[in-house]
Amino acid sequence: MAGFRALGLDPWLASQAEQLGLSRPTPVQEACIPPALQGRDCMGCAKTGSGKTAAFVLPILQKLSEDPFGIFSLVLTPTRELAYQIAEQFRVLGKPLGLKDCIIVGGMDMVSQALELSRKPHVVIATPGRLADHLRSSDTFSLRSIKFLVLDEADRLLEQGCTDFTKDLEVILAAVPANRQTMLFSATLTDTLNELKKVAMNKPFFWESRSEVRTVEQLDQRYLLVPEKVKDAYLVHLVQTFQDEHEDWSIIIFTNTCKTCQILNMMLRKFNFPSVALHSMMKQKQRFAALAKFKSSVFKILIATDVAARGLDIPTVQVVINHNTPGLPKIYIHRVGNSPSRHGIAITLVTQYDIHLVHAIEEQIKMKLQEFSVEEQNVLKILTQVNVVRRECEIRLEATDFDEKKEINKRKQMILEGKVRWKNPLAARAELKSTSRKVAKVGDPYDRTHHQELIDRAGH
Repeated sequence: MAGFRALGLDPWLASQAEQLGLSRPTPVQEACIPPALQGRDCMGCAKTGSGKTAAFVLPILQKLSEDPFGIFSLVLTPTRELAYQIAEQFRVLGKPLGLKDCIIVGGMDMVSQALELSRKPHVVIATPGRLADHLRSSDTFSLRSIKFLVLDEADRLLEQGCTDFTKDLEVILAAVPANRQTMLFSATLTDTLNELKKVAMNKPFFWESRSEVRTVEQLDQRYLLVPEKVKDAYLVHLVQTFQDEHEDWSIIIFTNTCKTCQILNMMLRKFNFPSVALHSMMKQKQRFAALAKFKSSVFKILIATDVAARGLDIPTVQVVINHNTPGLPKIYIHRVGNSPSRHGIAITLVTQYDIHLVHAIEEQIKMKLQEFSVEEQNVLKILTQVNVVRRECEIRLEATDFDEKKEINKRKQMILEGKVRWKNPLAARAELKSTSRKVAKVGDPYDRTHHQELIDRAGH
């Protein structure tokens, strides 16, 4: 407790930190909390699991306790699961204040969220897309009085790519006051963040972990060179090996697409492995349930896309397997640093087409991956069976209209972003109602209220 007191935190808050298990400040907390309490903007870059969340939650709560009013702080984060995790830290640490928080993410009822926002919670934790939707369609709340704006996993929020938050962030930044305290945190320092550091008008405090290795030092990082066509057989063999040797170990398998994630989950279940999937095509309640069951060890294996790669606190995982070699080194860093126990193992399946990707990863993390040895004969024994099961799972998935559901969601996103133009409002309503019927047929990860709102908006 004395450690947190020395940083300038009030006794009640230091005591709360101790009750949460924060016995002493981590380096990122030690560096960033004092300047944050002084009112300076902060940028912090440190490994996942280094305590970055508490580094912004604690100073926000102290300032809130001095002058509690309205929506005091806004925290933006790229994934829904991470938003709920951040909210949990606010609740536990802010309990003596009677803290009111509000989580604004996709996949949940917009009307209920709008009501929560109108009640002026102290802290709003949001994904940019859904918060921007509320700002565009509602005037029942205001962000004009916030004192703190936090971008967690800031590199992901600010980068431009397949999931571009730029337009949503423009809407949000136009709605918050210029006179605010801004805090950015990430596990990877990208060119975007470097540029932001250079052009920042008020010269924010910047801190970066000085560790030579960009991933957890104790983590045993390996690669397994496999032919592309037999990769699934190697995966099944690895899972079987770890299950036989360590029945109580938990495993995360990362893959690159929702469809592959779903197929691998179906496949592993066919082999009687206790697995569960987590990807963005699932309904939000299913995503929460999957993560909860994995955290509580109901299921020992989680197959996930990169929605689970950032910042999720799952401390009991011993093994991370990359079913595909990440195309960017920073994705690798987030995957292997996100979850495994500090003495775990991370294995990346590398095909003949991925060698250059491994070299880029090794250059970024400043260490060489060691080869993981496998008895090839044991893999060949199960190869035919794995291929047959994989094909059966693909056929079963096709029968569920999985691809059609994905196309529907793409079309809805284009409508929401204004990329679809109709000749008249009647045509807009007709298409959206048609999409609604398809949603009812194949199911949808978005809530019905949100879809109805799109139909109503098209009529104006």
